[in-house]
Amino acid sequence: MKRNHILKYTSQIGAGMLLLATVGCTNLDEELYDRITSGNFLQTREDVTRDFLRAFEHSYWSIQGGSTFMLQENSSDEIMTPNRQGDWFDGGQFQRVHYHTWTPNDGFTSDPWNALYGGVTLATNSLEDLQGITDPTKFDMTQAELDGMIAELRTLRAWLNLRLFDFYRNIVIVTKVKGETTGGPQVTPQEAFAFIENELKESLPKLPTVQSLGENAVGRWTQGGAVSLLVRLYLNAKVYTGTDRFADCAKLCQEMIDGKYGTYALETRWDAPFDYNNAKSKETVFGFPGSFGLTHWQYDGGMYFWMLPNLAPSYFGFTDFGNANPKYAMQPGLDVDGKEYPFALGKPFVKFQKYPDDVRLKKYKNLGNTKREGMFLHGYLTYTNSAGKPDTVRGFKGPYALYFRDQVGKFLDAKPGTPIADKTSNMNNADNNSGIFPVKYPFYPSDDANKISSAYAEIRFAEIYYSLAECKYRAGDKAGAAALLNAVRKRNYPTGSPSLYKADGTQLTDQEMLDEWGREFLVEGRRRTDMIRWGVFNKGTWWDKTADADNHTEIFPIGQTVLNSSPQLKQNPGY
Repeated sequence: MKRNHILKYTSQIGAGMLLLATVGCTNLDEELYDRITSGNFLQTREDVTRDFLRAFEHSYWSIQGGSTFMLQENSSDEIMTPNRQGDWFDGGQFQRVHYHTWTPNDGFTSDPWNALYGGVTLATNSLEDLQGITDPTKFDMTQAELDGMIAELRTLRAWLNLRLFDFYRNIVIVTKVKGETTGGPQVTPQEAFAFIENELKESLPKLPTVQSLGENAVGRWTQGGAVSLLVRLYLNAKVYTGTDRFADCAKLCQEMIDGKYGTYALETRWDAPFDYNNAKSKETVFGFPGSFGLTHWQYDGGMYFWMLPNLAPSYFGFTDFGNANPKYAMQPGLDVDGKEYPFALGKPFVKFQKYPDDVRLKKYKNLGNTKREGMFLHGYLTYTNSAGKPDTVRGFKGPYALYFRDQVGKFLDAKPGTPIADKTSNMNNADNNSGIFPVKYPFYPSDDANKISSAYAEIRFAEIYYSLAECKYRAGDKAGAAALLNAVRKRNYPTGSPSLYKADGTQLTDQEMLDEWGREFLVEGRRRTDMIRWGVFNKGTWWDKTADADNHTEIFPIGQTVLNSSPQLKQNPGY
């Protein structure tokens, strides 16, 4: 079965519902002879397709909706949302995330639960519909096509469950929603792990491969996608259940690289998996289709568009969304006097600068014809304003030009390198000059045909290389780990660069491995999980963040509003 953009089908559903509502309201006394019931809801192949796709759009939204992205990044040593002269204080909620002092009464502790279970419920409802089809020929379908749809929905649900498991650990397994009025009990982490593993293993042989789908692969769960979720599950198994599964993780990674579950390849440019044509990228194992006119959740306020200074859209020449809002920026590596902080964690921009010939260190710039260079906004951002005159990006707290620096403080109109009297650098004392802004997905100008049209790459083939490298490193094979990391890293440096790891892997340490995960997967919504796996999320110290008292904050509390509506649930330990 071929599937185009998800929203094509969801908009058809919406239009149909609107039509029914309109017709129903024109004559309230009308006697209805035709009714849609659970027994006759599916009439055509298109009905089955729409039912199949219902959970996908919500799942795409969930990459940033429900605070999922914010909690993965802001609780880590990578991203911050500081108080910028009164902006983004928001009752101190982002400070509580940063300091790991959240409580069940914080709304963001309920948000991921509700958002991800919304997807689980939609997927399960559609699964029940499709599993109830006894004669697929009635819908002009083969049994294999129907089995494939069911396998994809089970895999989508496994992805949602894996994220719930990562956030909360003590979760509810939902396999039936029709006719249910109450939620089920929580299961042990071991039971949740086994359920997710079984769902993926059983679905795997019935899923398509990426090459069998061709250009229709974007947005489709394939064998490669299911195996990649198993890789994530096994890589973090020791955290999740106490049982080491690195050997199983390594085996699947090697099979993926060998092409057993589909043909994938690393791109030769760092930006290709994120760029406008990434739907065709051989590095994208699973992604959601995006377009300017339809859906593009990674570009919305909960994610990358608010990872920009106020007037950055003018610098890009992209004006369709209006001004940005600097909700997210990278945590600083330098104090207000320009001295590097002594702690090992955090300092993401400094970690990039450790290898100074990294092409990603260039200031982001649109080059025309849907091309760009660089991955960061730093320093002054100059552009030509609407009057045709040279101008510089400014903030909304003063008329002065902003100079973006790897520091946090009240710099205001101070020129670069000029000492300031206020030496305070913390989450409650920032201005609009504070922090470097990463730009991973392109913001092409408004007159570019490919503006805001990138698909979202949820799983990249590079993750398989890094996961196998970590398994080899943990097994004592530093040379093998270095070779795998360099296979990806070589695209970030000129030919013959000294920045590539030595063949014997002697440069690799626990800290360097974690740093390299941070460089390659910066702001891809996984930093908290990686830090927990390396044992530093609670014990570590980074900018304006001291070690936690214990490790109960490795998982979030179940929000009080969820507990109030589901009395059968028990709160997570420590809350």
